[in-house]
Amino acid sequence: MSTCPAPVRPLDASTAEELTIAAAKLLADHGSATSPELLAALPEASARLAETLGHALRPVDTADGLFVLRGLHLDDSEIGPTPAHWSTVGDSGALWDVVLLLVSALMGTPIAWDGQQDGRFVHNIVPSPGHENEQTGASSDVLLTPHTEDAFHPGRAHLLLLACMRNHDDIATTAASIRLTRLADEDVEELGRSVVPILPDDAYELARQFAGPPAPVPTLFDSGEGLTLRFDPAYTPREEADEAWRAAYGRLEDELARVSVAVSLRPGDVLVVDNDLVVHGRVPFQARYDGTDRWLKRASVRVEDRPTRPSAERGEHGYGQAALTAWAA
Repeated sequence: MSTCPAPVRPLDASTAEELTIAAAKLLADHGSATSPELLAALPEASARLAETLGHALRPVDTADGLFVLRGLHLDDSEIGPTPAHWSTVGDSGALWDVVLLLVSALMGTPIAWDGQQDGRFVHNIVPSPGHENEQTGASSDVLLTPHTEDAFHPGRAHLLLLACMRNHDDIATTAASIRLTRLADEDVEELGRSVVPILPDDAYELARQFAGPPAPVPTLFDSGEGLTLRFDPAYTPREEADEAWRAAYGRLEDELARVSVAVSLRPGDVLVVDNDLVVHGRVPFQARYDGTDRWLKRASVRVEDRPTRPSAERGEHGYGQAALTAWAA
């Protein structure tokens, strides 16, 4: 794994202040970051910021498939202790929920999931007792396997945003771009076949509610601009696939590991990941549960008319759009 830093897009002090002030005003006007009225006010508020933030929030434009937005200033003493579980967050760090929503709205359409974290548009990623060994954001003791966010669903985000609230121990987020791998044509062809499905991960309360079995999906496909992927080995039943497909999948895992980078976020950083190009994960760490553990906030964004996925995904059996809620800008 390389320790090369991700591309950084700096915000100057005045732009960072303008963004933070706009978020604070929205929060003061509407009282809660989860208020429907605040969500309704996002289009107008984000439009006022478009000119100053437009260049920094331009689409991901390198083969790395990601960048770090840097320049926002977060006071560790003001955000309160790291919660022990997302459900106990309450209003902690609410200002940064709104900052992340504004950034999301400037890049596309924020989305939420009915069955995850009570349908909130901003999720809190914290280590939680009893979840140390799961393949979810609440784990700590195990490597969070590199994966496409919400890979099981055709309505998954095009962009994943991770805002760092606290990271005293420099715990790295891992990322690997399919555009940096070297795969044989035969492997690309093999993994373009729809052989096995991707199952919902354990973070979804709605996983049992889908109608019928999931359809097999391709792992790789050519968008016309280069390869994209849909990848979640922890929730892919590889034992159901033939030997040739499993071998190609293993070589893809090896290549993604070879090009993987470790990004240690600072408080105030926002990592933007192209969810069609890049798989992300997290290194293992020892959680203390003393209020000082790593704490990220996560938002998911869809980008209209983005030609990076096969049209066949819209008809996948069993995974309807009822599970997804979009705030329409």
